[in-house]
Amino acid sequence: MFTGIVQRTLPIESISKQTGLWTFNLILPTEMLEGLKIGASVALNGACLTVTSIDQQKVSFDVMMATLNVTNLSQLTQGSWVNVERAARFGDDIGGHQLSGHVFGQVDIVEIERPENNFIIWFDLPDDYKAYIFDKGYVGLNGCSLTIAKVEESRFCVYLIPETLSITTFGKLEVGAKINLEIDSQTQTLVDTVERILKQKNIIS
Repeated sequence: MFTGIVQRTLPIESISKQTGLWTFNLILPTEMLEGLKIGASVALNGACLTVTSIDQQKVSFDVMMATLNVTNLSQLTQGSWVNVERAARFGDDIGGHQLSGHVFGQVDIVEIERPENNFIIWFDLPDDYKAYIFDKGYVGLNGCSLTIAKVEESRFCVYLIPETLSITTFGKLEVGAKINLEIDSQTQTLVDTVERILKQKNIIS
């Protein structure tokens, strides 16, 4: 489980590519290595990955084709910056909302607004996700827990405070960038359950 509170942004040190399997290598700062073991979970851009090797500060993650097909990890190259969060531990503050690290798909940044003292990012809204995206709902974007500010017919937006911009990659992104999306699990369960009941009662088709 993750909280959606990004701990660091780090560059990809290197990527080793085999058929159907990429290995991402990162240099983690000392404070993120405490207690880290092979088999532990770490989220990169919101995608839950398993630690496969630790060599001093160099930590490696294997990424299979299924994950590469769904997430934006397949677009990363050496030097690309990613949002990083270690899995939550018992006793940690849950400052965001619970995330599983299982990315649903990707959405595109379609507009960035910079009014005074504000930073607003608009994302496209594919039909498959419309039922789960609504005003003041929660969403995971590149592993960051964010509140949805406004929803329009084909897009939605979030407002980012300076602290979020400083600790995540969002301040570096441009229009056209593809962002990993994770729907809030409680929202998904509620929406899907209500829809199923309504179908059973022939209220909707």
